[in-house]
Order: sequence, then C-alpha cells, then structure tokens
Amino acid sequence: MATLYETLGVDEHATEEEIKRAYRKAAMRCHPDRNVGNEEAAHAKFHEINDAYAILSDPAQREVYDRIFAEEMERREAQLREEEAAREALYAKRVSLAMRFASEGRNGDVVFGVLLGQDCDEATARQIAESVVALHESREAKAKAESAPEPATETKEAPAQTADQSARAMNPLGAMWFQFFNNMRL
Repeated sequence: MATLYETLGVDEHATEEEIKRAYRKAAMRCHPDRNVGNEEAAHAKFHEINDAYAILSDPAQREVYDRIFAEEMERREAQLREEEAAREALYAKRVSLAMRFASEGRNGDVVFGVLLGQDCDEATARQIAESVVALHESREAKAKAESAPEPATETKEAPAQTADQSARAMNPLGAMWFQFFNNMRL
C-alpha cells in the first residue's frame, strides 16, 4: 500500500505549496472526466488523491499521520527482524539435523527424506541435503588425505605441501562447498 506522500507523488519533507501543486497535478491526471472508458478506476484513484490531500494539507492531521506512520514502520521492521530470526533458527535446525544424518553415513536421498519429514519444502530440503552431503564427503576426503602417509620421494623438486594444501588439491571443491553452505539462506 502506498503512503499518502506516494499517492500525491511528493517527498515526506514537502512544503505545503509542493503538496498543493502535486495535488492539482494528480487530480487533473486522474479525474474521471479525463479518463473516458476507465471511469471507475479513475474515480477510485481520484478519491485516494483527495483523501491524501485532505490529510497532508492540514498541519495537525499531517503531524498525526507522520507520527503514526513512523510508529507503524518501526513495528513492521521489528516484525520482519523477528520473522528473519525465526527463519534462520529453523534453517540452522534443519542443517544440524542433516549434518547429523550425513555424519552417520547416510546418503543424500536419506537426508533429503528426513528433511521432508520435518516439514521442509522440497527445494530447500534438496539444497540442504546436497550441500551437507557434499560438505561431509569433502571433510572425509580431507581427513583421509591427512591421515594417509605421504609417499617418500627421492627428489626434492619443491618444498613439501602442507596437509591442508594437499587436501585442497585432492578436493578443490570442498572449500567452495563449505563457503557456499555457510552462506545459504532460505
């Protein structure tokens, strides 16, 4: 829903003269007599413009409108923050559940099914399952690479790589999956 200022096409800090000028312009543009064939819509828009002007042209009503509008916007922003926090908490719970099943050795289809059983929508469940399984597989590959003894070489062409570098060389997508997984949102 548009604000009264948007209805008239002015900024919130508009002067009385700017409001009056914008009202006249909008009223002429939306007057039913000037919109033949679309009288009903023009009539409704014309009444919106008249109502907006009636409030914004009266300093006392404008002050009340601005105060109530500011309070409503603050309330709405707080509500959106709460909803976002709840979505993030639910998402974290689902990821934790998926990680538990992946660490038990379950495949992506099982993890996907578990998430669907927890009332997760299909697209999100698939995304989480695929990402978690890929992350788990990359971690396992890294752990195997770190625990495997490095073959002895007789020539020393380059300095020895660290275990982390060799794991990345074996699974270059592991680090990217981890980063992708941490940045995923609902």
